[in-house]
Amino acid sequence: MNVRDALEADADALASIADSPTDVMRNLVHDRTVRIAEDGTHDPNADVSSSQYNGSSPEDILGFISFDARADTVHVTQLGGTDKACERLLAEPVRFAEQESMAVEVLISPETDAVEDAAEALGFERRGRGPQFDGAPTTRFRLEP
Repeated sequence: MNVRDALEADADALASIADSPTDVMRNLVHDRTVRIAEDGTHDPNADVSSSQYNGSSPEDILGFISFDARADTVHVTQLGGTDKACERLLAEPVRFAEQESMAVEVLISPETDAVEDAAEALGFERRGRGPQFDGAPTTRFRLEP
């Protein structure tokens, strides 16, 4: 599994995975740190070609994460994908937060078992209920420095 920064050209594939409009995902790539997990058949050290920027396919992407840092906390804004991809991707903001002595927080919906499993595997602790999104409850998970 390779993890890389998302490109604007990935917006269509991300929209398909997140069930969101493409323009929303394009804005996400511009406004947040977005990392993508791809299957291991891509060589991350290969010479960059122009075809790399023509977009990616949802079939090539195993998952993605977006996050941003505010004050003393890194906030995960979206995370989804396979079980292994979620854990690998959630480790990205954790590493950043450790270097900056910041906490990491993620809000998890009940139907996202892969995200909850990843958070628990990385040492996150439940911190009660989070806000509701479109009427759906969330649970707040936090990892302190």
